[in-house]
Amino acid sequence: MAKIPTASLMECEKAMPVIGLGTCAYPRPDSGTAKAAIVEAIRAGYRHFDTAFAYGSEKPLGEAIAEAVNLGLVRREELFITTKLWASFAHPDQVVPACKMSLQNLGLENVDMYLIHLPVRLKEMVESFPVSEEKIEALDIKGVWEGMEECKRIGLTKGIGVSNFSCKMLQHLLSVAKIPPAINQVEMNPIWQQEKLREFCKAEGIHVTAYSPLGANNTKWGDNRVMGCDVLAQIAKAKGKSVAQVSLRWIYEQGVSLVTKSFNKERMRENLQILDWCLSEEDHKIISQIPQRKASNLAAIFGPHPLVLQLDADL
Repeated sequence: MAKIPTASLMECEKAMPVIGLGTCAYPRPDSGTAKAAIVEAIRAGYRHFDTAFAYGSEKPLGEAIAEAVNLGLVRREELFITTKLWASFAHPDQVVPACKMSLQNLGLENVDMYLIHLPVRLKEMVESFPVSEEKIEALDIKGVWEGMEECKRIGLTKGIGVSNFSCKMLQHLLSVAKIPPAINQVEMNPIWQQEKLREFCKAEGIHVTAYSPLGANNTKWGDNRVMGCDVLAQIAKAKGKSVAQVSLRWIYEQGVSLVTKSFNKERMRENLQILDWCLSEEDHKIISQIPQRKASNLAAIFGPHPLVLQLDADL
């Protein structure tokens, strides 16, 4: 297998492998299943792992890292670990404690990237979704970002960034940030190509990471539009590749990194096999003409509240 290329990131001490394994799954697997799958992913060649407090996967990921290190499969410094600040902790006074809690879950001294998970704050911890409108409020971008900068300053993370931020929210953040965001992690695939956002991020030096690169058809809020796309299927057949590989290769050729989620051994390895071939100009032209539609939105998670609907409209 070809070595996974890396991307250099603004204000981050470490380059990031451009193909990562996501650990968000619905329904959540038991801890042992998740841990075993992550160890297998390390064996397969993955070095970038994406988790979040909200996924409930920090502990099994940490256990898998410890096991892989003990087995001599990898050194900690060879891994790039991303986790995220959950909306319930998105308050200036809670950012550093929340990061420390995630590090405790992971059993690590620091992570390589810490992201603001969502552009909204929950006033309290919630057990189920959707949530009532009074529990949601606008994110204090300046105050929360100062907390993120403090996490980097004291060595809890090597880099900081955001997830699910629109151009408008990024503009606001850039106007108040001392350290600019290294990453914006957003939904992106051939069915939701994010051209405007990608152009904005490129101009500002913000690296884009794609989640749901295959449409997240196995999660609660995803769909099958990518894997069931006839256009991608025709290209895949002509190239002797899978639809998943065509979608991932298209993302990679946009200069975007990606985190794809599969705990199936064969699919994990297949998703890495996108580096020794390329799409043609004609392939790109055909893919650019696919009708666009976003699969996931904040209203599906939180409910159709005015603030949430406005954030979805901006995205």
